[in-house]
Amino acid sequence: MAVLTPAAAALKLTTRRQPAVLVAPVAPTPRETKLVSDIDDQGALRFHMPAIQLYRRREASSSMARDRRDDPVPVIRDAVAMALVHYYPLAGRIRELDGGKLAVDCTGEGVLFVEADADVRVDHFGDHIRPPLPCHEELLFDVPGSSAMLNSPLLLMQVTRLPCGGFVVAVRVHHAMADAQGILQFLQAVAELARGATAAPTVKPVWDRHLLMSRNPPRPSFLHHGCVQIERTQPMSTTSCRRPDAMVVQRFFFFGPREFAAIRAHLPPHLLQKQPTTFEAFTGFIWKHRTMALSPHNAGEEEMRLIFVSSGRHVSGNDGLRIPNGYYGNSSAFTVAIATAGELCGNPASYAG
Repeated sequence: MAVLTPAAAALKLTTRRQPAVLVAPVAPTPRETKLVSDIDDQGALRFHMPAIQLYRRREASSSMARDRRDDPVPVIRDAVAMALVHYYPLAGRIRELDGGKLAVDCTGEGVLFVEADADVRVDHFGDHIRPPLPCHEELLFDVPGSSAMLNSPLLLMQVTRLPCGGFVVAVRVHHAMADAQGILQFLQAVAELARGATAAPTVKPVWDRHLLMSRNPPRPSFLHHGCVQIERTQPMSTTSCRRPDAMVVQRFFFFGPREFAAIRAHLPPHLLQKQPTTFEAFTGFIWKHRTMALSPHNAGEEEMRLIFVSSGRHVSGNDGLRIPNGYYGNSSAFTVAIATAGELCGNPASYAG
């Protein structure tokens, strides 16, 4: 499993930041109020989602004159202003309506943009740039007052120049506005416009949040285990484990082709013939062995849930959501698998997968 090198993990950098500015759409946009969907409006999504991307310098042709486009800051800032014409709700502000429902007030005020310079090169981050990224707070500055859930800018972007000619683009977006695929779609639009596209982005943004509104009144047709709290007499992470002092900690582990091949080597031939996906094999492996590590006392009956996020995009068939191409709102739900600890520990990994 690959990890950051010690030098990269201990990396320290200094950034020189200019004051944050508001970047508004470059052309007039509609002034209106738009409801977010009921998927967007979940309490668990009321936070700002960060992402950081590092870019090496692309060597230009020797005959190409150096000009303003060598500086990524004005190019990206102008492209954001152009993209916001098409993604104008991102330039507004989230309001809370009566009853707690969230809506976007499309004010056209703009998004926050920070220009910065750092004293490290892309190579200083190591050959394998993976989370946790060192000094991420320097690359994505938390502008005071910008992280409120209501009445604050919905997107913050910091572009940091590096001495090697590379640069870092860091963004933070209100999760009620977009999921990871949605913000990637916006960034792809910015990239197209930064490269000189003069027309609309290739993928036309679609709002259509009404597609993911619940019926009024709601009529649930089945029990959704992802929304049901497990009732335990004791916390799983402490006294219900065999080691009373057991604590759950967060660590990053990275799996590559060699590790996935080792996991598949434990699968029986009949299961390999079904060609399980990497996700199925890996998830079953983690679910089983994490349960074994917890070693709950009441292993035969202790309910263990595997919960993961499934996207509603590209779902086909009569039961599909028919989410249009270009939709950039949240479209995911929690998928749940349930088994007892005894079943997971007493069966091969193929049972969990």
